[in-house]
Amino acid sequence: MLYKLQFLHPIRLFIGVLRAFPQVTLLIWILPLLLFSSGQDSLMAHDEGLYAWRARFMIDSSDWVHPWSTPHHKTPGAYWLVASFYTLFGISEASGRLPSMITGILSVLLVYEIGKIILGKKVAWLAAAILSVEFLWLQYCRLGTPDVPMIFLVLLAIWSLLKAELQPKYRFAWCFLVGFSFGLGFLVRSFVIFLPMIALLPYLIGEHRRHRHLTNPMLYFGFVVGLIPTFIWLWLNWLRYGDASLVKLINFVINLGSGERHHNGLEFYFWNLPLKAFPWVFFSVFGLFLVIRRPIPRYQLILIGYPLVLFTELSFFSTRLSHYSLSLYPFIALLAAVGLNSLGKIYQDVETLHATSLQKIKRNLSYGFAVFSILLLIVGILAFVGGDAQVRKYAPLALALGLGWLILPLVWIAHYHLGKNLSSRYWLAGWLVPAWITLAAAGSSGFLGDYNPEIKTFLQQPAIAQVLHSSPINFVDIRGKTDVLLKFYTPHHGKRLKLSKLPASGYAWISHKQMANISQPHRVVGTVETVSLVQLLD
Repeated sequence: MLYKLQFLHPIRLFIGVLRAFPQVTLLIWILPLLLFSSGQDSLMAHDEGLYAWRARFMIDSSDWVHPWSTPHHKTPGAYWLVASFYTLFGISEASGRLPSMITGILSVLLVYEIGKIILGKKVAWLAAAILSVEFLWLQYCRLGTPDVPMIFLVLLAIWSLLKAELQPKYRFAWCFLVGFSFGLGFLVRSFVIFLPMIALLPYLIGEHRRHRHLTNPMLYFGFVVGLIPTFIWLWLNWLRYGDASLVKLINFVINLGSGERHHNGLEFYFWNLPLKAFPWVFFSVFGLFLVIRRPIPRYQLILIGYPLVLFTELSFFSTRLSHYSLSLYPFIALLAAVGLNSLGKIYQDVETLHATSLQKIKRNLSYGFAVFSILLLIVGILAFVGGDAQVRKYAPLALALGLGWLILPLVWIAHYHLGKNLSSRYWLAGWLVPAWITLAAAGSSGFLGDYNPEIKTFLQQPAIAQVLHSSPINFVDIRGKTDVLLKFYTPHHGKRLKLSKLPASGYAWISHKQMANISQPHRVVGTVETVSLVQLLD
């Protein structure tokens, strides 16, 4: 008996710590999703490969300001961030992805802190947990791109605005942090940072009489201080290129806004968000309805005004891509938590008409997802049995999610038809846990992290690796995704040349359409996709 009590004491202590510090449970929740891996990583060509290569080029050239022969079209914050981690941990996919992983974790914790102020601890924890299992969000937390670091800075600014209201004694310091975050955001993401800044205007202007943020001089001073690294970079570029660097930054934004990409029209985010944030976006619409019906005092223009204005901005901006909407995902999570929590509250209350109608929603959701789960299981089995290698890799994910969401109808039946006293937490877990297991399986199988295994495997062959590490490799007519990846994975670069300008000896990456035009003696060392590694012979 004494041994049993001694064994239970540390467990109770651990549970007490988890209850006292919900942030610890969130770390336990999200860290495996970020760390699970197949053991093999390869870059996503666009845009991760571009950032990885440019950061590496800064290190190789020992020039972190203007390594390019012409002015660059983006501010260097994202490259500096990745290059700094390359310097600390070596050049690899993992070290390039660490900034997004770290800021992704911090963003989840900030969503909890923001939600705690606006909605309370329980809903805040639920929102942070939902954000962690939103597919596109998790994917970009595992990519070396500037999207998640920028969103972290935006969330830090929003949290600081809320803290400035709660702690008026320190409002100057908090408002300085707001401005500083947005100033650094410009260094990381250029003019894109102005979209969330504009989306905050309804709150800043509409609630100005109460919080007086816009008349706080530290807000503007912090913004100027945050811009100092950008100002220094622009000045050093002006010394080399004149005003061409600033013109390039502005023209890049104008070009992005001047035409649609991939024919993504005004309706793009109306279908893309439900697809990439499934099923949480539907709960967020329900949460939006609830918050509009019962406004949250003081914070309505942040919880509703900010995402609606940002959604409108993104929809009217001509270049519409999935990852541009990532800034909406924390607020999708917050509103989804409101919706799910509301459904959970009436789990055992069926006395009122309102509760009864919500119970019907819950019942229909449970049975509806039972049908969806069965369909997923059928698709998963068919993919596993009859699909090719490309299709078969999706089978475990479909099977995991299909089996997982069968929990929902089982919990419902056990509680309402078999008389089992199951609390609403079981039903909420029926949504979260299957999504977590599926995404963990996606990470472990390489679905999240190993985007171009064919190229990486080819380059790791002993004969290829020996050539790459011993000789400079020229590039002849290499374009697109393959060009981006080979630039990063080729340790020693030669020059970008026309076929007629190749030296008499050495090595070169040559596109297949140019292979038939080689007149000098050569040997094909290896071929991957539409490119061959060629040794030129005297």
